[in-house]
Amino acid sequence: MNQSLVFDLDLIKKYDHAGPRYTSYPTAPQFHDGFGPDQYREIAQATNVKGNPLSLYFHIPFCDTVCFYCACNKVVTKDRSRGGTYLTRLHKEIAMQGALFDKSRVVEQLHWGGGTPTFISHDEMRELMRVTREYFTLLEDDTGEYSIEIDPREANAETIAILREIGLNRMSLGVQDFDERVQKAVNRLQSEAQTMEVLDAARKEGFRSISVDLMYGLPHQSVASFERTLDRIIEVDPDRLSIFNYAHLPERFMPQRRINMEDVPTPAEKLDILQLTIEKLEKAGYVYIGMDHFARPDDELTIAQQDGTLYRNFQGYSTHANCDLIGLGVTSIGMVGETYSQNMRELDEYYERIDAGKLAVFRGFDLSQDDQIRRDVITRLICHLKLDFSRVESERGICFADYFKKELNQLQGMIEDGLLEVDEKGIQVLPRGRLLIRNICMVFDYYLAQKSEVKFSRVI
Repeated sequence: MNQSLVFDLDLIKKYDHAGPRYTSYPTAPQFHDGFGPDQYREIAQATNVKGNPLSLYFHIPFCDTVCFYCACNKVVTKDRSRGGTYLTRLHKEIAMQGALFDKSRVVEQLHWGGGTPTFISHDEMRELMRVTREYFTLLEDDTGEYSIEIDPREANAETIAILREIGLNRMSLGVQDFDERVQKAVNRLQSEAQTMEVLDAARKEGFRSISVDLMYGLPHQSVASFERTLDRIIEVDPDRLSIFNYAHLPERFMPQRRINMEDVPTPAEKLDILQLTIEKLEKAGYVYIGMDHFARPDDELTIAQQDGTLYRNFQGYSTHANCDLIGLGVTSIGMVGETYSQNMRELDEYYERIDAGKLAVFRGFDLSQDDQIRRDVITRLICHLKLDFSRVESERGICFADYFKKELNQLQGMIEDGLLEVDEKGIQVLPRGRLLIRNICMVFDYYLAQKSEVKFSRVI
C-alpha cells in the first residue's frame, strides 16, 4: 500500500475542525447509564460461546505531581499508601471479572495505563500480576502484547527489570519535550538523563517495543526548540513515536487553566512544528501510521497496516482486532461483544461498588446494527486508508451505494480537493488525505450529524 504523506498547508487549514479521535465508534459521549452491571454480565458470559482471546486494560490513576497539559483521568497525591488501598479493590474486581470469562480464553494483550502505573511499589507490581494470572490465562512464552506507560521520573533500571520479570514486554515513554523552559511551563521537569536511563534499561532487559510520546503546541515551544528534542529522540532510534497535538480545553480540564495562553504557539506555529516533525521522521525512515503515530518499517504496526490487519481501540492502534477488551480499575473502558462499558469515575464510588461485591460498570453502550456497520467503515478507513465496498456488503448484507448514498455525496468536496478517490469498488485515501483522516471518517458518523454540544479536539 502507499504509505506516503503530503503536507498540504492550505488543505490542512481548510479542514482543521474539531472532531473525535475514534478510539471507539460510537464515541464515549454516547455512553448512557441504561447500560449497567447486569447487561455487562450477560454480554460477557455470552461471549464465551465464541471464545475470542482477551485484552486487559488496568487503570492506575495516581500521579505524584500534575502535568498542566494532562487530560487523563488521574488522582494527584504524594501519599503512596493510596496505591495499596486502590489495589485491594482492583484485585477484587479482577476476581469478579475473571469469573465471567472462560479460563480457556487466552489474554493476548495487556496494558497498564494511568495516571502513572509505576506509582505503586515493586512488590505491588508483582502482586498485581500474580493476581491477574490467578484469574486469567496469560501467555507465558512472551508472544503476548503486554505493555505499560512509563513516566521516566517514576522509574529506574531496577523498576524496568522488575516489569520485564513479571511479563511486560512493551512500553511507551512519556517525554513531551526536553526543553527546560517548556517543562517548567507545564510542571513536568524531566531530565534527558532520566529518560535515557529508562530507555537503555528497557533495551538491556529485552523489551520488544519501545515507543516515545512527544507533544507539540505546548507553551514556549518553537520549531527550533522542538527540532532539538526530535533530533535527540531520532538519535536513540525508538521503534515507535506518538506526536500528540496539545488540545487546550481549560473549561474541561482544570490543570490546563494554569497554562498561560500567551505562551502557547499560534496555530500557524503549531503547523510549522508538525510539518518539520513529519519531514524529519520520514527522512529518518519512520512510516506515518496515522493519528499522530509513526513506526519503523519493520514494526508490527507498519506490517499490520500493510496487510490489512491493523485495528484501533481505546489504547490506540493495535494488532489484536479479535480480542474482547476488559476494562479494570476506576474510569476504565471495556469493549466486550458488541458493547462498550465504563467503570465508575470517582474513587469513592468505585470502592463502594467493589466493596459491595458488585461490578463497577456504571454506563455503556449496546451497538445497533447501524452502529456496527459505521464502526466497521470508520475503523477500516482510519487503519487501512482504504475501503472495499464488496467486503462490507458481503459481511454486513447491505448495498453500500444505497446505504451510504448521502455520505458518498458528502465526500465529493474531499474528492475535488484530492483527499481521496471513490469509484464503484471503494474508497482510497490519498497522500494529501492521510493527515485529515478524521475528517473523512466524520462523514460516516451518524451522531455528529445530530449537532451534539460535545466538544472535541481539533483534527490537527
